[in-house]
Amino acid sequence: MKKEIIINTSSSESRIAILEDGELVELYVEHPENQRMVGDIYKGKIENIVKAIQAAFVNIGLEQNGFLSFADFDEEFISCAERVDSDETPSRRKGRSKSGRRAHMRIGDELLVQVTKEPIGTKGARLTSSISLPGRFIVLVPNDDSVGVSRKINNGKERSRLRRIAKSLRPEGFGLIVRTVAVDKDIQVLKSDLESLLKKWEKILAKSKSQASPGLIHKDLGITSSVIRDLFSPDISQLVVDSRKLYSGIKKYLRDVAPNLLPKLELYRSKTPIFDSFQIEDAITKSLSRKIWMKSGGYCIFDQTEALMVVDVNSGRSVKEKDHEQNALKTDLEAAELIARQLRLRDIGGIIVIDFIDLMKEVNRSKVVSVLKKELSKDKVAFDILPMNNFGLVSLTRSRVRPSLLYRYSEPCPRCEGLGRVPAKSAVITQIERKIQQIKKKTGQRRFLLQVHPAVAAYLKEGTMSIVRHLMLKFFVTIKIVETREMLDNEFELTPLKKDENS
Repeated sequence: MKKEIIINTSSSESRIAILEDGELVELYVEHPENQRMVGDIYKGKIENIVKAIQAAFVNIGLEQNGFLSFADFDEEFISCAERVDSDETPSRRKGRSKSGRRAHMRIGDELLVQVTKEPIGTKGARLTSSISLPGRFIVLVPNDDSVGVSRKINNGKERSRLRRIAKSLRPEGFGLIVRTVAVDKDIQVLKSDLESLLKKWEKILAKSKSQASPGLIHKDLGITSSVIRDLFSPDISQLVVDSRKLYSGIKKYLRDVAPNLLPKLELYRSKTPIFDSFQIEDAITKSLSRKIWMKSGGYCIFDQTEALMVVDVNSGRSVKEKDHEQNALKTDLEAAELIARQLRLRDIGGIIVIDFIDLMKEVNRSKVVSVLKKELSKDKVAFDILPMNNFGLVSLTRSRVRPSLLYRYSEPCPRCEGLGRVPAKSAVITQIERKIQQIKKKTGQRRFLLQVHPAVAAYLKEGTMSIVRHLMLKFFVTIKIVETREMLDNEFELTPLKKDENS
């Protein structure tokens, strides 16, 4: 499989595209005013503890308080500024009961927390007090004593070698996780990465002692730098960037940590926009569409709500097979591949329900779910999937880390407020009728000024026996219509008309 990283920078945003065999599979977007938060460390203050949901809400200085589950609470980081001078060796105290966590968590406590999921909609950031600092080759875990090796390293001998090195390097009071890109690296390279992380941790602790809460203690790398650190590995065929400044920065970074990857770095020089050259813009447009056609003639409808994502699979023009079961199976299999790619590209998290075309045979249902699992497993994000039920529905969950592509690339419609639909004009007319009755009954007024959007005004005046004429005859009133473009289609303003305004 050919994997590429394409980076486009502009004054308003940075975009990083991940391609697999020329197909866009992941897209990261970062704006200067809305930078990546995952990995950031804050000194926060507990403002509320809700035992019913086993969580605390922590003020970290943002608009919304962060959410800290009891399961993600590490008592060692409470009042961290006062504890760092202690001679006591920190320990994570794994297995502590939830009641124990509650007993040691109090409103007003200050603690260090790290963002694991960005704020989404009305929900604040998801937090953990089990801090970890990722480097190029190693992840440093303060207040731990374990050693781990990335599961993606399949070679048994290499896993054992890296584990031995990690155990020999592990400082007292810290845990270490060896990352995938550490394969074939010698002890000096890993030691250098570890020393850098330890210095970073010392700075974090020092700042946490002097800074008041709430406040940012440590800002993790931006999206572009983190992608280079976490994703630019030997299996990447090329990394192409259209910014000279960024190109120079990446080149300098690679010289220090991965000189073997330098030949894969390329500066894009063509006048054609880089995302157009790699057909990425078209793929982005497609990923933001509600309806996506498949090669077979079938199509999928993606409807995203705050609670879940619903995907509807339809056969459309896909009728090549005479047998309905085979035709449905062929469409469902193609849809399973498409949906898995789109969930990854759109960065959909939470609950996802897929309505496949009904299949009568259990073996065929299993085939569809198997293909869906296989495609989803290519993604680094964790997921859990249930078998297809008798209604042809497949339910799954996918870990949510940041807002989906739709939320990052769009804003709620001011007319429908994100609903996707606006009240019918007939419903607006009913509201106008009720308002006329209310004002007439209260004041006895018979002359009105009605301000509406031009589209509604045209609807009111349409036909020989127009709606507005019908209203005037029905209620024995006079209505003067004024068109106002500032109003929405579903808005109106009805006010009594003075005598001098009736001319």
